[in-house]
Amino acid sequence: MLIVVYTFNFIDRQIVGILAGPIKAELGLSDTQLGMMGGLAFALFYTALGVPIGLLADRRSRVWIMTVALALWSGFTALCGVAQNFWQLFLSRMGVGVGEAGGVAPAYSLIADYFPPAERARALAVYSFGIPLGSAAGIFLGGWIASTIDWRTAFIVVGLAGLALAPIFRLVVRDPVRGRFDPPRAQTTAPPFGEVMRTLAAKPSFWLLSFGAGSCSILGYGLIFWLPSFFARTYGLELLEVSQFYGSIILVGGVIGIWGGGWLGDRLGGADRGAYARIPAIAFLVAAPCYAVGVLSNSLPLTYAMFLIPQALGLMWLGPVLSAVQHIAPASMRTTASASFLFINNLIGIGVGTVLIGWISEQLAPSFGDQSLRYSILIGLSFYLLSAALFFLASRRLHRDWAS
Repeated sequence: MLIVVYTFNFIDRQIVGILAGPIKAELGLSDTQLGMMGGLAFALFYTALGVPIGLLADRRSRVWIMTVALALWSGFTALCGVAQNFWQLFLSRMGVGVGEAGGVAPAYSLIADYFPPAERARALAVYSFGIPLGSAAGIFLGGWIASTIDWRTAFIVVGLAGLALAPIFRLVVRDPVRGRFDPPRAQTTAPPFGEVMRTLAAKPSFWLLSFGAGSCSILGYGLIFWLPSFFARTYGLELLEVSQFYGSIILVGGVIGIWGGGWLGDRLGGADRGAYARIPAIAFLVAAPCYAVGVLSNSLPLTYAMFLIPQALGLMWLGPVLSAVQHIAPASMRTTASASFLFINNLIGIGVGTVLIGWISEQLAPSFGDQSLRYSILIGLSFYLLSAALFFLASRRLHRDWAS
């Protein structure tokens, strides 16, 4: 059920990327406005509310919080389908962010209490399947519904489906005992927020992991929003063709990469805690040149292959890094620590990625025309290299910052 809800989380989060073309045409938006609507509108409240909701989830029912969150973001997704201008759509996307702020950090904490430490990287990797499943489903469904009916119906259908799921989730999922796999004397009563921040401030690896994730997410969120437009503008693909082409890349590459990262994290992390950060660092160093070849290619088959490989490598960080964050924080503050990690990751990744790539594309348009998006993405690859450097630094600190 956690995977299903996370899948809906990413359907509602990412469907706007495949619908950007028809939305832009009907509402007359610029690339910068599309980037704001796809990233900044969502990120504003998603990041701002994540930490206070995390504090609440360390004290109250995590399942109830996720149920209310699912209903909220699904309702606002449906409202996107009736927006008549940029600002109505912008505000509806802000509402989606309000709901999704309570959807992920409580799930991380639940999983840490469902699975022992030696299995957490794989468990969190399997949970993270919701990212490629939801992103691919949003692209497939959004492209198909928009092609056969219109983009408004796509928003309404997926939003109403999430509303129907909310009561089922509440009935099925139960809150486990907090800290059930931690040492017997581990504190399970949630401490004040100031104590959580003092604990995290003393652990450099937490901040290196958070900013490393934020750096790679600038490109990750930017790509998932802009690549549908890139394939349409560069290769002349129709909306349905783009949804099939890119959706399959996300689904296949994403699942392989996430599982591979989780498996490697559990296999190598037990003997060497630094491996939790070293695995994604190596993956990003390999992914960047693969993406560059794919972006510069004029051959669709070569582009497909060269995007599939870095799509897998670019998501390998999820299992090991999320597992490391759960181990850095004691059981009593795991949800708040996860929310703080997500605050940094998403404020940087979602808030900057889509807007930045769209803005760079606009600046390059006078020189490169429809190819400006190609060169904007190439510039964005530098964030993978920065992320790799931050993860390498984190790998040298993890063994000292480990809490459980």
